[in-house]
Amino acid sequence: MITFGIIKERKSPPDRRVVFSPQALAMAKKQFPNARFKVESSDIRVFSDQEYRDAGFEVTQDISDCDVLLGVKEVPKDALLANKKYFFFSHTIKKQPYNRELLLTILEKNIELFDHEVITDQQGMRLIGFGRYAGIVGAYNAMRTWGLKFGDFTLPKANELEDQSALINTLSQITLPAIKIVLTGKGKVGNGAKEMLDAMQLCEVSVHEFLNESFDEPVYVQLDVEDYVKTNDDQPIADKSHFYKNPEEYKNDFLRFTEVSDLFIAGHFYGEGAPVFYSKEDIASNSFKIKVVADISCDIDGPIATTIRSSTIADPVFGFDPQSGKEIDFKDPNAIAVMAVDNLPCELPKDASEGFGQMFLDHVLPAFFEADADGILERARMTQQGKLTKRYSYLKEYVDEAKAS
Repeated sequence: MITFGIIKERKSPPDRRVVFSPQALAMAKKQFPNARFKVESSDIRVFSDQEYRDAGFEVTQDISDCDVLLGVKEVPKDALLANKKYFFFSHTIKKQPYNRELLLTILEKNIELFDHEVITDQQGMRLIGFGRYAGIVGAYNAMRTWGLKFGDFTLPKANELEDQSALINTLSQITLPAIKIVLTGKGKVGNGAKEMLDAMQLCEVSVHEFLNESFDEPVYVQLDVEDYVKTNDDQPIADKSHFYKNPEEYKNDFLRFTEVSDLFIAGHFYGEGAPVFYSKEDIASNSFKIKVVADISCDIDGPIATTIRSSTIADPVFGFDPQSGKEIDFKDPNAIAVMAVDNLPCELPKDASEGFGQMFLDHVLPAFFEADADGILERARMTQQGKLTKRYSYLKEYVDEAKAS
């Protein structure tokens, strides 16, 4: 018998998401009779304690008898229980400086850490995550930002609405002008954003049509990497895998879209060393036409030069001055309005939790009862017996810096 504990989220600002909804946890209990589940009491979770009790689960203040603890965001250092197995997004795999001491504490407390971000299949493809919901909320926020910038309409914040259906219903009541929307990315994030554009019944057009034709209605184009990157000798990408392995051999081909687009929704994955989408010098050009950027990818000072900082759910939009490269009021006539919230799925906690739980149930829980036959747990295990595992040994210097500080 393995006892799993659903932990209370303690990071600030509060995150209402959870790994398993009551319904998904009931499915897990039915599917895995050798599993026991307890729920730590929480007053912020999107599902109430009573909903878990009604589903037949013990809700308690004490989960110290659980073997595996399941959370979403980083667990504060003083709340970590020693000698346990934990699942959460640790935000340490890229050597993020703000969580260096967290990883050190995990090692000191002899915790086995499994990071949601590195739960992958044998080909390295991620199996669980909130990407689709980031895309859904990002597209909604893109429309809301347009309304705030130009005063065409007013939308409530996404977190004031119950679920995706409510977002779609709200968007169906607005009328967009005849703008051109460029959406990058065809993964979970990009396709999540596309769901919302299609639900608005916006017309999708081809790259050729988008670049060369005018329309009397709002339209959008969805781009994959071969649409916005080309080889250094101006040839199209012939092999995506070659690009991913050798990004320095390629250059930007996105500027042709900045000359005709009004709104940019960034839902792509950006790899280190790949060409940027546009620079501050590009933005200062008279040919740069984009007026609203919804940067779901949110890489600060990265491939999208208008993203000079992340924004927050409480204050999601800032302005970028194309000439100075500085932040200004987004309602300034010269400003590009930028929405760069870096925790978008938090605005749709119910849907995001339900979707995440289904993925966890499908891909992760079976590994505990099938001797990890596909190596899912092994690939995601970052620490064991007070040490970094071999796959994550590259973090040793990062941890040693925490010891020295």
